[in-house]
Amino acid sequence: MDKDASDRLVHDPAGGIDRLVEIMARLRDRENGCPWDLEQDFASIAPYTIEEAYEVADAIERQAWGELKGELGDLLFQAVYHAQMAAEAGHFGFGDVVTAISEKMVARHPHVFGDDSRDKTAEDQTRDWEKIKAQERGRQGVLDGVALGLPALTRAIKLQNRAARVGFDWPSTAEVIDKIVEEAEELNEARAVKSEAEVFEEFGDLLFVVANLARHLKIDAEAALRAANSKFTRRFGAVEASLAAKGKRPEESTLAEMDALWDAAKVAERQGQVRP
Repeated sequence: MDKDASDRLVHDPAGGIDRLVEIMARLRDRENGCPWDLEQDFASIAPYTIEEAYEVADAIERQAWGELKGELGDLLFQAVYHAQMAAEAGHFGFGDVVTAISEKMVARHPHVFGDDSRDKTAEDQTRDWEKIKAQERGRQGVLDGVALGLPALTRAIKLQNRAARVGFDWPSTAEVIDKIVEEAEELNEARAVKSEAEVFEEFGDLLFVVANLARHLKIDAEAALRAANSKFTRRFGAVEASLAAKGKRPEESTLAEMDALWDAAKVAERQGQVRP
């Protein structure tokens, strides 16, 4: 594409995805591109990709629909960015990315794009989806392909789901809870008699079983922890506000005083005085 055609596309509000791809190509142009963008590689951009995905999730959780459009655009730009660098290295281009995901979606939805019956529950379709994915992976191990870069909690759930599909799972939730008690006792014992490395390992074991409990309870562990984080932030903010009304800061207060204010914040929430 010559410079004039590129300029027209870059400044065309109706240019669509082609416009975005061209903008990215111009940013990475060796002669006239952006110095910062030219310095980047897959490894340096990957953290931004993860960050943008979390910002999408944050906008959804807050139901900030006005922000979501922009956050989705930021995430889409990350895909275009990686595709541009791949094209420069001779690996593939953005069109290949689109083709790959389109082929995958058609292949994994035979009940929509093929002859399979649609008379299935969402659970049935999830099982079918996983069977197709397993066929695509070929003769790999059960746990192969669970991305190492996932957040640890999410990866734990995925590993457990994979193992459960071949029968390696506790039969009931009660047994998972018993295991949590056992792991907590082992961690407590380790604190007194074991090395830091062993305490570290026992703590990891406890977290892993707690993640398994979420799976058995059909709870989204990430969402539950995000909600707990939000609750903690909200209530500690109420503690700070109460202290500020007294002309004090948390570091100038006692634990007993802050605990009392924390309990008051909980009561206020339950009585509807504070929006949860």
